[in-house]
Amino acid sequence: MTTSFSTLIFVSFALLFSSPFGAEARPKPNIPISSLVTKTLFDSFFLHKDDAACPAKDFYTYHSFIRASKSFPAFGTTGCLATRKREIAAFLAQVSHETTGGWATAPDGPFAWGLCFKEEISPQSNYCDSTNTQWPCFPGKSYKGRGPIQLSWNYNYGPAGKALGFDGLRNPEIVANNSEIAFKTGLWFWMTEQKPKPSCHDVMVEKYVPTEADIAANRTSGYGLVTNIINGGLECGIPGDARVNDRIGFFERYTKLFNVDTGPNLDCAYQKPF
Repeated sequence: MTTSFSTLIFVSFALLFSSPFGAEARPKPNIPISSLVTKTLFDSFFLHKDDAACPAKDFYTYHSFIRASKSFPAFGTTGCLATRKREIAAFLAQVSHETTGGWATAPDGPFAWGLCFKEEISPQSNYCDSTNTQWPCFPGKSYKGRGPIQLSWNYNYGPAGKALGFDGLRNPEIVANNSEIAFKTGLWFWMTEQKPKPSCHDVMVEKYVPTEADIAANRTSGYGLVTNIINGGLECGIPGDARVNDRIGFFERYTKLFNVDTGPNLDCAYQKPF
């Protein structure tokens, strides 16, 4: 029996994709964020975000979070399943601390009150660094903390807006008025390297490679280093700091709900700030 060249090609491809080797060679589709963070789980993280006592009531919706995450395809999709869950838990824990409305004896505990605020109340200044000429302040505008990460300062609003498609210098208020943009600014900060700081994302997915300066400053990989990136100048190098412990409390609660361990180095007590 004669066999045509086209038949041989077909058989070869059929064997490739039916064999274990062929299946392994094919790229495995990423599990979407929505399958790791269902609405039910999201609501269990943020039991009180929509209470009447929270100024951000009804602002931070599940669907806004999911839509925002699609603009950052590496978020929550990098590494093994445990790493992916741990990164999402770390992000949500940090933004929960930044927006918490909890207190020590709060219903369901202090770590059930994340996403209670959408903007800073009674800011001490307009957060304008007038020496920054690359991202100049617009007259009359305040660059106070807004959104889940509490984006602050003109030098953050400017590049965040440029990256996400809004005018962060002339219209910073949009971060507290548009839920999807608010989540995007938090994820932008999380995913973006700002040298000498690594990105929070790289730290949580174990892509962080410490420099000699990092090693000398004891900036070891883990959740504590993320805290250092976000607010190390005020919180790190201080054993037992209550703000750091609050961040850890949210992380421990969320990783438990995710059924994943926290990983090492939860605090930054003995790290030097960047």
